[in-house]
Amino acid sequence: METPVSTVALHTHGCKLNQAETEALARQLWAEGYRVVSPTQPAQAYVLNTCTVTATADAKARRWLRRAARLHPEALVVATGCYAQRQPEVLSHLPGVGLVAGQGDKPHLSEVLRERGLRPGGGGADSPPLRTRALVKVQDGCSIGCRYCIVPSVRGRGRCRSPAEVVAEVSQRAAEGYQEVVLTGTHIGSYRWDGTELPGLLAQVLAATQVPRLRLTSLLPADLTPHLLSLWRTTGEGRLCPHFHLPLQSGSGDVLEGMGRPYSPARYRRAVALAQEAVPGMTITTDVMAGFPGEGEAEFAESLAFCREMGFARMHVFPYSPRPGTPAAAMPQVDSPTVARRTRRLLAEAALASRRFEASQVGQVVPVLWEKEVTPGVWAGLAPRYMRAFAPSAKPLAGLITPARLERPAPEGLWARIV
Repeated sequence: METPVSTVALHTHGCKLNQAETEALARQLWAEGYRVVSPTQPAQAYVLNTCTVTATADAKARRWLRRAARLHPEALVVATGCYAQRQPEVLSHLPGVGLVAGQGDKPHLSEVLRERGLRPGGGGADSPPLRTRALVKVQDGCSIGCRYCIVPSVRGRGRCRSPAEVVAEVSQRAAEGYQEVVLTGTHIGSYRWDGTELPGLLAQVLAATQVPRLRLTSLLPADLTPHLLSLWRTTGEGRLCPHFHLPLQSGSGDVLEGMGRPYSPARYRRAVALAQEAVPGMTITTDVMAGFPGEGEAEFAESLAFCREMGFARMHVFPYSPRPGTPAAAMPQVDSPTVARRTRRLLAEAALASRRFEASQVGQVVPVLWEKEVTPGVWAGLAPRYMRAFAPSAKPLAGLITPARLERPAPEGLWARIV
């Protein structure tokens, strides 16, 4: 009698790098003959790729794992990723969690599943559910040493993939029909491989592949060099998305210095000006933290004013969360009610910034990569400048790029009409 193919459900918390690693795992498991499904479907194993950048991320992971164990008591519940690397003993003691696999074990998870009795088939099982935009990891780890950040402890110091590996993977995604590839890592601006830095890597990807659209994830101000920006005007014209995610964390110089961030507000301002001068219309999105140790009312006011000055298209706002073992965790902490109040004020500013940006885009015709049908007959997609668009269509649009006119604001984006 033929053994049924084991089914594995994968879910991700956290950053684009985590998402890229989950997709790589999904492809690996599928290639070996497992059936890979979303966590809303029945499965013999439920795998969570965890984040541990904040205490909130830790709590979110524990809730997901408990719920998976409660809803699927016969399944193997697996925790992997950054939280699993940092506190495996905590996760292994959660009721129903059968396996904890740290970062080093993540690439070998298929072997561990086989050891636990899950059996792949002979291939040909349903293809895994993957994002419409392909995520390609180019770098991992970080060597900056920001005083609040747990990432170096769970991912190690910075290290890179070779240009040949990156080009080969992007080529494969393009051959599979992906219209956009996102190059991701912990800090892709630190990319170095045998004399090749990020601009050289990007130039090789553009020259050697036919992918229609490329996007970069988080950079630092020092990464926005004239050499890098020149690619948007030359070889990458029309293919490189005019969007940078440039984490700020704080608009106060004293707070940035306390954080150990390698720039000042003035340096950040110059980087944004350089990018927008080199690439007119360049969209800047950011991350902003509230309540870092040493942030008084004056420093918070400086940060809020700086955010308004920059005119960000989107702001990801989060409260400071002390991470055990980081230098910032030993500093005098801002009280919780103050952190919560400042977070709410920044969130309100973020909402205003998004609405201002979206209103400025009304009337434009932009190429939208359609990703999914959010309600019957209504599709959601992403424009090059990182605007979410929604449009009616009776025809399936997933994975297609079409021109669309942005017509009016919508919750979380803009209503559009395909033209």
